[in-house]
Formats: sequence, structure tokens, C-alpha cells
Amino acid sequence: MDVSSSEIAHDHSPFLKIYKDGRIERFIGTEVVSPSLDPQTGVESKDVVISPETGVAVRIYIPKATIQTQKKLPVLVYFHGGGFCVETAFSPQYHRYLNSVVSEASVVAVSVDYRRAPEHPLPVAYDDSWAVLKWVESHADEKGPDEWLKSHADFERVFLAGDSAGANIAHHMGLRVGAEGFHADFERVFLAGDSAGANIAHHMGLRVGAEGLHAGVKLEGIVLVHPKLWGQEPVGNETARAEKKAKIEDLWRFVYPATSGSDDPYINPASDPKLGSLGTGKVLICVAEKDLYKDRGWYYREILGKSG
Repeated sequence: MDVSSSEIAHDHSPFLKIYKDGRIERFIGTEVVSPSLDPQTGVESKDVVISPETGVAVRIYIPKATIQTQKKLPVLVYFHGGGFCVETAFSPQYHRYLNSVVSEASVVAVSVDYRRAPEHPLPVAYDDSWAVLKWVESHADEKGPDEWLKSHADFERVFLAGDSAGANIAHHMGLRVGAEGFHADFERVFLAGDSAGANIAHHMGLRVGAEGLHAGVKLEGIVLVHPKLWGQEPVGNETARAEKKAKIEDLWRFVYPATSGSDDPYINPASDPKLGSLGTGKVLICVAEKDLYKDRGWYYREILGKSG
């Protein structure tokens, strides 16, 4: 018997264990459910692979009654939690949750199935999530490959949301939208013409200056549900939970081996000089009373308010 098959290299219970032979044993987040028409909410879902090379996919949800109409609905892009290493967009709890949200809020939802650590260490999940946002954006002006998004997504009302690690991702997607823009890339568009065409090109240039040249995609708001954020210096009641603090920091280094530590801007917004460039002025932060990250959620609200 190969002893390495039972020897533990990393123990991150209750999430997962890594054995010395490379085997990964996940304890939660392994169950998946298929897309379906949910009889309780009337919400229909389907899966779309957006990158065959990486396997990155999304599950799209829409109220079925909307499909036969011309109605446009707000877009919710959702990032699931799970410490960056467990759960998927196809987990039963997220499938039920998104069915409920889509029904109650009357939105089109895109649930992101990003690649997870340790097979794909951070920042892969951030890159995958950005690729999904750009794919969603490609449907503005009724373009792109997906009919539901082309026909029923209102890109003037785009929202990002996530829980725990997914809330962390939503935050960073908001920063990237603020830094790079959430619109089609018209950085190198040239207008030209001769004679009367030159006259037209001139006036088109004037109109672009007055009205802009973009796909009309607007990030309306971000929702962060008990966001996974941290820092070297404890805040609030974190000092009373030294053992759990150590586990959080150990897991962070495990999912992101190249990190600079607990003050890495990816986990500690207070150390991020780009915090003030969030791509929207509307942020809803939800914290859970007994969650270890509760005080970080409050602290995030404080520093975000001061960042302008």
C-alpha cells in the first residue's frame, strides 16, 4: 500500500484535505444539480460554456414568462462563495437561491462557475470572472451568442453580487470595472472620409464628443453578502478568535500561494490604493451576526465611505 495515499499534506477542514499523493478530498460543495424549469418559481435556467479552453461556464436564469415577450430585465452577475476552493455555480444551494432571487427581483441572472483552488490557484478565479463579465457585456446592443441575454437583458442596469469569497470577487470586479471600464473597447476607432465623407466624419466626431461612443453598459450596484475580507491587524472582535484567525490566514495562503499575505489588496481593501475607483456609487453590504467576517464587513463600509 502506498503510504502517501493516506498521508495528509494540507488539512483545511471543513472544506477539504490534500494528500501527499496529490489527491484532493472535498467535504462540501461537491453535489451538483442540472439546469431546469423550477415549478415553484417559474424560473428557467440553462448552462453555457463560455470558454472551451478553460471550461469556464455560467448558469443563466430567467423568468420563463419573459422569454415569449420583448421585456428587458436588469442583469445580475453572481459569484458563489466557498473559500475559493469548494462549491460551484451548480451547487443545489446556489441553484435554489438564484431561482428565488430571479423570481422575486425579476432579473436575468448569470451565475459564474469560475475555476477553484488548489487546482487553479488565485488569481485564476478573478481572471475567469472578468472573462465572464466581458462575455456578458458582448451581448449589449443585442449582440453576442446567447439569445436570453440578447433579447431580455437591460445593460443599463447591471448588478454584481456574491457571498463570502464570491463577495470578494464581486468587489474586485467592481474595481476592475472602475479602472478599465465596463463597455466596448473603442480606444482605437478612427473616423475618415473624403470630400463630403470628410464633412460627415467631422460631424460624427462632434457627436461622439457630445454623446460618447459605447455599448451602453452601466454597473448600477454591487451587493456583498458577508464578504471574505481580512487584514494583518485585527479589527473588532477578531482578537478573541486567534485560532480561527490563524486558519483563515493559512487557507488564504493555500488558495493564493503567490500572495504577499493578509494585507494583500486582494484580501484587504484597506491596503488597496484603487479602493476609491469602484465602478459604482451603490454598494449594499450584508453581514451575519455570528460570522467571523462580520467586523471586516463593517470595516469595509467605513473605509469605502472614506475613499470617496
